[in-house]
Amino acid sequence: MTESNGSDARDLRDQHERVVQAGQQERMPDWEKRFRAPRVSLPDWAEDAPDRSLFVSNATGTYELYAWDRSTGEQRQVTDRPNGTTDGVLSPDGAWIWWFDDKDGDEFGVWRRQPFTGGADDLAAEGLDASYPAGLALGRDGRTAVVGRSTDEDGTTIHLVRTGSDPVEIYRHRESAGVGDLSHDGSLIAIEHTEHGDAMHSALRVLRPDGSAVADLDDTEGGTRELGLEVLGFAPVDGDTRLLIGHQRRGRWEPLVWDVASGEETDLVLELPGDVSAEWYPDGTGLLIAHSFEARSELFRYDLASRALVEIPTPSGTVSGATARPDGSVEYLWSSAAEPSAVRSTAGGVVLDPPGMKSPGSVPVEDVWVEGPGAASTHWSRSPRAPPARSPPCSTSTAARPGTTATPSRRARRPGSTTATRWSGSTTAARPATAVPGRTR
Repeated sequence: MTESNGSDARDLRDQHERVVQAGQQERMPDWEKRFRAPRVSLPDWAEDAPDRSLFVSNATGTYELYAWDRSTGEQRQVTDRPNGTTDGVLSPDGAWIWWFDDKDGDEFGVWRRQPFTGGADDLAAEGLDASYPAGLALGRDGRTAVVGRSTDEDGTTIHLVRTGSDPVEIYRHRESAGVGDLSHDGSLIAIEHTEHGDAMHSALRVLRPDGSAVADLDDTEGGTRELGLEVLGFAPVDGDTRLLIGHQRRGRWEPLVWDVASGEETDLVLELPGDVSAEWYPDGTGLLIAHSFEARSELFRYDLASRALVEIPTPSGTVSGATARPDGSVEYLWSSAAEPSAVRSTAGGVVLDPPGMKSPGSVPVEDVWVEGPGAASTHWSRSPRAPPARSPPCSTSTAARPGTTATPSRRARRPGSTTATRWSGSTTAARPATAVPGRTR
């Protein structure tokens, strides 16, 4: 058979398969269509190039990373592996996509990076051997990364990686730990650790790039109390030393702002009955709050100066992730008992469909956010960081934190944060033990 005939045969076979699948879909009951519908994650976007986004979808049958150029509408599949890829991070300048390359999904591997527009997958952190991931944070200068690693032999190590230089180890401990975030100006590094021996409840430490300590916060009181802390992100402003964190001091996960320079803690008493999570607005003046109660979700903007909590209207249903965009709109991953999950915007309608598909729900919704002083974009934190992909030996798993639903994709995002893209860009309190697409800090 000639090459041309072979190509024609493949085309006919593919066409036949599509016809068969379409017929099966037509005969499928609505409830089954809802559960079989392809999924997308909340897209993560580059802090300094917001038209460039990264998301995860299972449109091909496995979860893979996709690049999305919002200025042109073009979507491009970034990874293609037999067992899928969910851990990815978009650099703040939008130039690079970092993704975690493990073998057969065993979470042991190395970080690679690929140009946003496509190209070769290069080793992203030369000089670091394969390991389990323990967080990733990318600097806005395009040259700096903070890479967390975990191995059975060495425990947890955290390295400062700069282009053209050998990696420098800035932290090491036998117990589990992970990179939390890198400050907007790159001068501070927040980590979560369990040096006290309680792998289920982390304490926090803030380091300088040389590894020296700036501040510590430990609600476990040396491992004697079962109260954990988590890093949600530094304020996205140069020179700002405020760190948004999650705490369990009142029996559930709630947000708190900790100034790591002065030690001042600003507790946010939101008086919401359910589970809450939060992330910064990009100008650092407010927080995007996600609230889940009795199987329903709500979004709010919390102004840090006035302490005012303003609701952001959304259709009835479940919001499993949200992020504010530079234009003042809020994008959120939404679903209901009647409809599968979709990425919607308060500006109206579905903004992201699975690759190659057009959602019948891609029409404006009635609820549009018309309030919001200085509305700006927001992500768990605006700097790219990735939560630890696999808790190191004896570490906590990443089961979703109370009230949140992990979805494949900031934050991620986390994909600025980091949150490696496993579930990119969302305001979910839950962080998969492995990074998230779209945001690895």
